[in-house]
Amino acid sequence: MKRAVVLLALAVAACGAPATSSAPPPALLTVASPTATPSSAVATPVRIEIPAIKVRAKLVTLGLTSSGAMETPRYGLAGWYGEGPRPGEAGPAVIAAHVDSKSGPDVFARLRELEKGAKVVVTDAKGRTHEFVVERSRQTPKEELPAEEIWAPTKRPALRLITCGGSFDQASGHYRDNVTVFASAAR
Repeated sequence: MKRAVVLLALAVAACGAPATSSAPPPALLTVASPTATPSSAVATPVRIEIPAIKVRAKLVTLGLTSSGAMETPRYGLAGWYGEGPRPGEAGPAVIAAHVDSKSGPDVFARLRELEKGAKVVVTDAKGRTHEFVVERSRQTPKEELPAEEIWAPTKRPALRLITCGGSFDQASGHYRDNVTVFASAAR
């Protein structure tokens, strides 16, 4: 059974806000996503490492805000969307982090630099590691976030890493694009 999940098009979530803005937040995006099937073999993810871009960050579980948008991790942390599959379970697990903040670069500052074949390691609460290999990345305007592609069901574990990118719009206080990295379980 699929259930509708409302995601913020990551114009605010996982995006730095170097400028203060009174502009309204961007539109919400509704997409269908698979319901995670609980698995005793895969525990809650607690850490993400991406050696190629020197990422080593604590993972927190994200849910939905009262308005139905995906919660945003605090600066310095990455967040796993807890209503979807856990990294290591079949299906696309989604992890988001900020690209920067008023004080400088953040967890996914270099995400756009990831190349095909780069390794991503997620460690769960039981100490198990789940390795993924980057297949590709896309930078798209926020209004064209490839939500259906991000949430497309997979038979094997998959990982989607999302942050902001492109130029910063001073008027809105947000980046104009999203960077999405698609990875699959290492064989």
